[in-house]
Amino acid sequence: MFSYRHGYHAGNHADVLKHLCQMLLLNKLAEKDKAFVYIDTHSGAGIYDLTSAQAQKTGEYKDGIDRLLDADCQDPNIRTYLKLVDDYRKFNRYPGSPELARTLTRSQDSLQLMEWHNNEVQNLRGNFKGVSNAHIHHRNGFEGLVAMSPPKPARGLVLIDPSYEVESDYQDVVTSVTQAHKRWKTGVFAIWYPLLAKRRDRSERMLKALSSISGTDVVDIQLKLLPQDQEVGMYGSGMVVINPPWQFDQQLNALLPELVTALKDWPDASHSLTWLARSE
Repeated sequence: MFSYRHGYHAGNHADVLKHLCQMLLLNKLAEKDKAFVYIDTHSGAGIYDLTSAQAQKTGEYKDGIDRLLDADCQDPNIRTYLKLVDDYRKFNRYPGSPELARTLTRSQDSLQLMEWHNNEVQNLRGNFKGVSNAHIHHRNGFEGLVAMSPPKPARGLVLIDPSYEVESDYQDVVTSVTQAHKRWKTGVFAIWYPLLAKRRDRSERMLKALSSISGTDVVDIQLKLLPQDQEVGMYGSGMVVINPPWQFDQQLNALLPELVTALKDWPDASHSLTWLARSE
């Protein structure tokens, strides 16, 4: 858990999917004047330098955000996301989920940012110095989510994106979300996960457990950009959202075909949006 640093992966195709979903969800919450809370369980540093040794070692951003910036995408939500990101990319930076949340929230909204890695939480504090509505917590995000539920105000979004380098992360997601949902049934829970050939059974079990939470709508979005081969590693990623807002699925269905076209190398790259549970 303490070895993972997101700087190696900032701006990759998984970040693109995750942050597009995050933007759509936050914008939906902001349509009403009422305040809301944003909870990030695995915040990382908040902002990433793409000239750093970490980013340059992998170069994953080149096949993610840079490829999307170079594409002539017409979907209005993709274009909105790219406009947000380009303000950072022109200075060789990429905004992580806490920074995107900062740009998309208002003064009445609250940001609760958790990070357990000692170095990363210091970077996060430095990047968010002076942001009055951001509260940074050096704690385990799974434990912190349960402890913070239900938050005040009770409108809000939780973003959960652990590294999944530790096998227990899959079960920790299920346990923490199940417990938090019992206390906070109206919260929107967005969980990112990797698509890994060697761990496909773990993600499938996690999705099945999350879709079994009583009285919820659950939608699953997947982006598959490489062959599902044991040697590939991460061939794509997914976002499962509990209590998605109205029309969120329609917005994604509109942008996913263009997103796959912009990011794919593999001719059989694909996308899917599947309702795992409906409360009605």
